[in-house]
Amino acid sequence: MPEFAENDSPESNAPTPEIAAGFKNDEKQPANSSRFVHPSGKSGHGLGMQILRGIAFTVYFTFCCFAIVVTQTIGAPLYFINREWFYAYMAMTKQSFALTITVMTHIWGPALVRISGDESVAGQILATPGGGVEFKFPERMVMIANHQIYTDWLYLWWVGYANRPGMHGHIYIILKESLKYIPFIGTGMMFYGFIYMSRKMATDQPRLAYRLNKLKQKKIDPSGRAYFDPMWLLLFPEGTNLSRNGRKKSSQWAEKNGLKDPDHVMLPRSTGIFFCLNELKDTVDYVYDCTVAYEGIPRGKYGEEIFGLASTYFQGRPPKSVNLYWRRFRLADIPLNDQKEFDIWLRDQWYKKDALMEEYLKKGRFPALTGGKTEYVETEVRTRHPWEILQVFTVMGTAGLLWHNVRKFLSTIAAKVGTMV
Repeated sequence: MPEFAENDSPESNAPTPEIAAGFKNDEKQPANSSRFVHPSGKSGHGLGMQILRGIAFTVYFTFCCFAIVVTQTIGAPLYFINREWFYAYMAMTKQSFALTITVMTHIWGPALVRISGDESVAGQILATPGGGVEFKFPERMVMIANHQIYTDWLYLWWVGYANRPGMHGHIYIILKESLKYIPFIGTGMMFYGFIYMSRKMATDQPRLAYRLNKLKQKKIDPSGRAYFDPMWLLLFPEGTNLSRNGRKKSSQWAEKNGLKDPDHVMLPRSTGIFFCLNELKDTVDYVYDCTVAYEGIPRGKYGEEIFGLASTYFQGRPPKSVNLYWRRFRLADIPLNDQKEFDIWLRDQWYKKDALMEEYLKKGRFPALTGGKTEYVETEVRTRHPWEILQVFTVMGTAGLLWHNVRKFLSTIAAKVGTMV
């Protein structure tokens, strides 16, 4: 259940800084204390139940991924028949993975999602009947965010599902190259057209240019109207999720270059996003920025240390709330003609993001939604209908049924021929 109603005011109901940091009022101890209390409380399950939850989670996720990879393999020949059919088919399988992780989170790691934003996104984040949310973000945009924990992308992909029109089949993520070697998942992400980066621009730039060129190709519909395919390109300019080691490297870089070191985020890397925006600037109008915060991460601690896979999905201790604060920037207003000016602009946005994180730590909430009917839209990661997950298995099930009938038919023919002989 949501901790706060949508029309509650943050002043009267926001948790104190100590509660927001993961401590009870009578347990104001430092984050490095050996008496640190997990912000989501004690484990909701004993060891035996955690093992069962882990097995169920593994079976569900593996089977869904297997079904998606089989579906992709069945449709792969379309690449040589009709490229438009191929990309539309793979977009459908991308939707299937979005459904997989949405249902996974709803069952094993449920959390309140509290959403707000400034005046630039007014009217684009709407509460729906039944406690849901609807986003009205454009069909083509670049999305950037701070990187708190490994699964930030999961919540941002779900935003694509909750958007109107649905964009969960048209999201593209820039990833570390090592991720493509993960069994099943790595293969699937290559079919999805995700962009792998080695963090060496000399190597990455030709690959990046090739992929972005595909995303900005102009199409012509039967009536002769020009259009571009839907696309959400997701980047994490910090390069990796916030961690003790990453925090140290960011501080060293700031000191070396005489820069202010932010407290709650890492200094962003501008080269990759500068290249992407320049490649896409004639086909995309906006950059959407999301600041992500998880309830219960105290100062001096890092999300990966608290909300890991076991804690969130097996022990029943997901974040009590996932907080998303949105801003929008026009590409026309971003300095894309000069790398140094862009670097300053991006760093300034990260300092503002750091200030938002500081406000969150003090008040337990980001600023309220500007221009909305409610101050915050509060919901959870879920599908609109429980049966949507069956989409994941539709193609594989249909192919299996057809194969069964063909084998039966051939067996019948063979039997008749044998009888005649």
